Amino acid sequence: MNTVTCIAPINIAVIKYWGKRDDKLILPLNDSISATLDTEQLCAKTTVMISPNFKNDCIWLNGKEEDIKNPRLQNCLTEIRKRAGHSKHLNQWKIHICSENNFPTAAGLASSAAGYACLVTALAKLYEVEGDISMIARLGSGSACRSTTGGFVRWYMGSEPNGTDSIVKQIVPANHWPEMRILILVVNDCRKKVSSAIGMKRTMETSELLKHRVKHVVPERANRIQQAIIEKDFKTFAELTMKESNQLHAVNLDTYPPNIYMNDISHAIVELVHLYNEAVHDVKVAYTFDAGPNATLYLLKTDVPKFMGVLDYYFPPLEDVLVEYKKGLSIDAVKPSEDLLNKINIRKHNLGCFKYIIHTRIGDGPKYLQDSKDHLLNNQGWPINRI
Repeated sequence: MNTVTCIAPINIAVIKYWGKRDDKLILPLNDSISATLDTEQLCAKTTVMISPNFKNDCIWLNGKEEDIKNPRLQNCLTEIRKRAGHSKHLNQWKIHICSENNFPTAAGLASSAAGYACLVTALAKLYEVEGDISMIARLGSGSACRSTTGGFVRWYMGSEPNGTDSIVKQIVPANHWPEMRILILVVNDCRKKVSSAIGMKRTMETSELLKHRVKHVVPERANRIQQAIIEKDFKTFAELTMKESNQLHAVNLDTYPPNIYMNDISHAIVELVHLYNEAVHDVKVAYTFDAGPNATLYLLKTDVPKFMGVLDYYFPPLEDVLVEYKKGLSIDAVKPSEDLLNKINIRKHNLGCFKYIIHTRIGDGPKYLQDSKDHLLNNQGWPINRI
């Protein structure tokens, strides 16, 4: 038997990928830029095993068996097997795949990006595939290509019809901006009503605003935010991040029928961030929302305690929370002053608007786990945590 286990990060885009110029190859309409998050707090974990004794290819996600014939999964498997190095004989053996996330799936937290990046990274080692694997991950989920690399990452749309130049390049490594912190506010961890794939297709077919965005807005904005990242210019980075998030949801509202991903709590977070920045006379916090209601906030380490105190005041947690409410890096929240609260001047929300909050940082790309105790499959190739 041959077994490989790997973990891979999620990534949160600051310049969004929304719309494909080729559905099969998953080629985007525009460049996108993202931050890879630390795997200590958020990751997918995948074990792949091949054996001449297996009767069929199988896959389990979060303990439940899924359809191995999923077209995108098959595309990744086919491409990996095509590129197999010295292991061509392994192509005749069946494969078992087991994957788990330590965060909600299909709730707008980039679960498919982490999952496919993890799968392809593990398969590449198993089949001895060398070279760039981001293009293979892209066949599973477009944004997965960005999770194959750490730090801040740019996915180039490319122009070749076969997608060979639609690749990922690192802008800066994870240690370039060590002061950067991320707060993920999990508003709702259930599956969204309209998947990203369906939502994108609908926007492509009906939104005039999308055409304007792709041609006139994103090229310049992507270059400006890349420069802000290189120069560690937080104010420019923050303002462009928020404008970009707003425009993503604007094109979704311009879609017919509209794709609604944000909810009332999402909009309340947007309002609070703007009022907080006004109250402190600076841009200290930036929000971004992907295709879901959960907020990702970017801010610098020194500003986390003060803003966390404001969040706790306006969005108080339930007092009898059964799960850990603040996950990830520790936070010592600072109670907001009366003067600050008077400047912000909005109503407090009901208890329990957030299911939990994750505090994290910029991280590296996928990692291999060498200890056999980390495997998700047992010696016979069955999931250890099977439902």
